Amino acid sequence: MNPSPEVLGTHQKALQVNLDPRRYGTFAEIGAGQEVVRWFFRVGGAAGTISKSISAYDMTVSDAIYGKCDRYVARPRLQSMLDYEFRLNMDRLKDARGDSTAFFAFADTVSARNFKGTNEQHGWMGVKFQAHPRDEASQITLHVRMLDNENLLQQEALGIVGVNLLHGAFFLSHEPERLVESLLDGLSTNRIEIDMVEFSGIEFRHVDNRLMSLKLVELGLSKAAMFSAKGEVLQPSEAFYKRQVLVERGSFRPICTVNLDMMESALDKLKSESVLDGSDEVVEVMEITMSNLVDPEKKSIDHRDFLARADMLAACGKTVLVSDFSEYFRLGAYLSRWTTKRIALVMGAKSLLQLFDESFYQNLDGGILESFGRLFKHDLHLYIYPWKDPESVELRTAANLPLQGGLATLHKYLMDRGVIVPLDHYDPACLEVYSREALAKIAKGDDSWIQMVPPQVAEVIQKNGYLGYRKKTP
Repeated sequence: MNPSPEVLGTHQKALQVNLDPRRYGTFAEIGAGQEVVRWFFRVGGAAGTISKSISAYDMTVSDAIYGKCDRYVARPRLQSMLDYEFRLNMDRLKDARGDSTAFFAFADTVSARNFKGTNEQHGWMGVKFQAHPRDEASQITLHVRMLDNENLLQQEALGIVGVNLLHGAFFLSHEPERLVESLLDGLSTNRIEIDMVEFSGIEFRHVDNRLMSLKLVELGLSKAAMFSAKGEVLQPSEAFYKRQVLVERGSFRPICTVNLDMMESALDKLKSESVLDGSDEVVEVMEITMSNLVDPEKKSIDHRDFLARADMLAACGKTVLVSDFSEYFRLGAYLSRWTTKRIALVMGAKSLLQLFDESFYQNLDGGILESFGRLFKHDLHLYIYPWKDPESVELRTAANLPLQGGLATLHKYLMDRGVIVPLDHYDPACLEVYSREALAKIAKGDDSWIQMVPPQVAEVIQKNGYLGYRKKTP
């Protein structure tokens, strides 16, 4: 086994960048001080690295340089900073030293803790750079959340992440997974959360950002990560901001017709309840938990299997959320951070029945009551899709769960409150579809599985040989 690579300290990383004669560029930082560039000035040799350092705090000044924007701590502002500063370096310095210099622009726009601690404490950070002189530009973009309780500590943490990002871009760009791992060197997940990372440009043309999103959650850098059907990385607070949210949890091996019918039924219910006012957008999300991704035999995540699921969901046009929230109430609390609109968790009646299993809540002091109290703390609802028990052939709905005693009373109370909502517009044919049965048929070469999944999913499975599918020999 190869020994683990040495973890360099922040001072060592900044000095290594300064001593690399190829690197030369600009630092543009808004909010929380110039914490990143300060490291490069502090360690010495900065004259060989820094072409300019700028901090345009005033909004009018910032707009005059980078153009007007609606939100200053936002991805569009970061991108305009990176594009402007990188282009300026190229225009001014390319002819003089372009043959021997790989130019870069580092930028961040940050809202650190205010005096009362009432603001959202987060920031966007990125580097646009040439991997080699005369090369096309590549870019890495991050969204970070500062978790320290003091402004000075947040600034310190931000500076360390910035140094880690620059060092990773310059020395680990050929190993993007190691680069992601290095982002929290010298810190802990108690101080910084990185809930979005995106690689783009020629140096990262072979990088799949969906895998990088998974890596963030796998390493504990974030509790959740999102990407669109097109594979674009999404930042959760922006994706959910002031929007209604429908979330369906599943393994999606494969995604079946019943999964899509559940979401369509939930959307119909949302509309029928007049929750939407015409201006509201609805974000439909298919969520996969980390526990659903771990191979029980190998005790690890099969990345090819993950991408297979992502491709199948993409074929259906679905946004994917990868999370480390095994309990529903933790997922609900996470979503409620980003929106005050209706949040609905879409599940089958069988999953609802499991929610009433008290053995799941032995680690909570308040047991099942604490779990449900935390789950329904915000404007969250459970939309329940019927389940046809394959053994008894009985149709279970939100209203007729086989519960006894106090659990039956609790269930009735939640039904009366309207937080458990039956879904009634559904396709009865979908009630006969089970993903595990479809998966078993794929493995056996039984082509009847094709009728259990959407046509576009069947095409993806057959084309790529996913889930053990093998083309039959003529």
